[in-house]
Amino acid sequence: MHGAQSKRDLAMELQAQLPILRPSIHTRRANLTVKFQDLYGFTVEGNVDDVNVLNEVREKVRQQGRVWWALEASKGANWYLQPQISSLSEGIVLKSSLKFSALANAMTLKKLIRKGIPPVLRPKVWFSLSGAAKKKSTVPESYYNDLTKAVEGKVTPATRQIDHDLPRTFPGHPWLDTPQGHAALQRVLVGYSFRDSDVGYCQGLNYVAALLLLVMKTEEDAFWMLAVLLENVLVNDCYTNNLSGCHVEQRVFKDLLSKKCPRIAAHLEALEFDVSLVATEWFLCLFAKSLPSETTLRVWDVLFYEGAKVLFHAALAIFKMKEEDLLLAHQVGDVINIIQRTTHHLFDPDELLTVAFNKIGFMTTNTISKQRKKQEPEVMKELDERLRRLNSLREDDR
Repeated sequence: MHGAQSKRDLAMELQAQLPILRPSIHTRRANLTVKFQDLYGFTVEGNVDDVNVLNEVREKVRQQGRVWWALEASKGANWYLQPQISSLSEGIVLKSSLKFSALANAMTLKKLIRKGIPPVLRPKVWFSLSGAAKKKSTVPESYYNDLTKAVEGKVTPATRQIDHDLPRTFPGHPWLDTPQGHAALQRVLVGYSFRDSDVGYCQGLNYVAALLLLVMKTEEDAFWMLAVLLENVLVNDCYTNNLSGCHVEQRVFKDLLSKKCPRIAAHLEALEFDVSLVATEWFLCLFAKSLPSETTLRVWDVLFYEGAKVLFHAALAIFKMKEEDLLLAHQVGDVINIIQRTTHHLFDPDELLTVAFNKIGFMTTNTISKQRKKQEPEVMKELDERLRRLNSLREDDR
């Protein structure tokens, strides 16, 4: 009798411990790591919930594709490639002769692009709306082939750095991390380094060019997308030797953060956290190293149509989305961990872009340009002082 009682007591004790010893289904799912490839061949690592989000995103992409095809059927093939439409993205003033239908098309296109361009249409839409097609049309047809042949085998500091960075660009990717992928990326980067010797090559461009290769399918189209990006879309001097343009962008971003997210900015300042610790990579790599591929490309969809202001929208949104968590952070390391966890798991582009365009507030390219002009003198002064100190140290070492 005593033995039976002991067994029953033991069973009841074990039963009471079950909630502790056996995690909930949700906890087990959250801790279960799954690896698989996304649409562009990148290995994605996440939990079961992340997989479900990605499946939902794929369905949204299919639905958005049907919207684009329906518009082609009603408005005509390639309606979004009309010259009037592309001119809007370049900031050209509308002429009185521009028909209302074209303006309506432009408004429709802006909304569509913010909801995402279907992957199959991205190469064509990007190439036209960004201005890359126009840029390519101003040179002989053989320009890219002639350029790559002319610079083949030439060695410069830029080409040496490019060769060093090739195996470090998205390692493990099934095409980029192969001899063929390395060769294509090298030709694009080396070719551009000779096209624009002021830029040459800057670390960060390897990730941008690699992603362009995956989207555009051909080296030549990727080259022209890189050219229009650096020469027309992004701020000047962003990738030059002293990265002055990038430093200006960081200052503008810090100023915008204090205006758009004042509680976060004040808290980070109290922690002595410099936002450039995370944001420099965002602006140099255009989020290619930080966000999942489809989320990055959704940001780029808008970038190539509306301009570089979207980079600020996206960067501010990342902080805004985690405002409450960031306000509870007590150390710089905590802030970095929160931001990195957020960016690595932003598998749903709409989650980011909804905040970016609906909760950050209105920003115009003109407003950001004024902020850049305001910050440029101070940045150049700091860079000059840094160069003088460096030269002084070199003199002392002689």
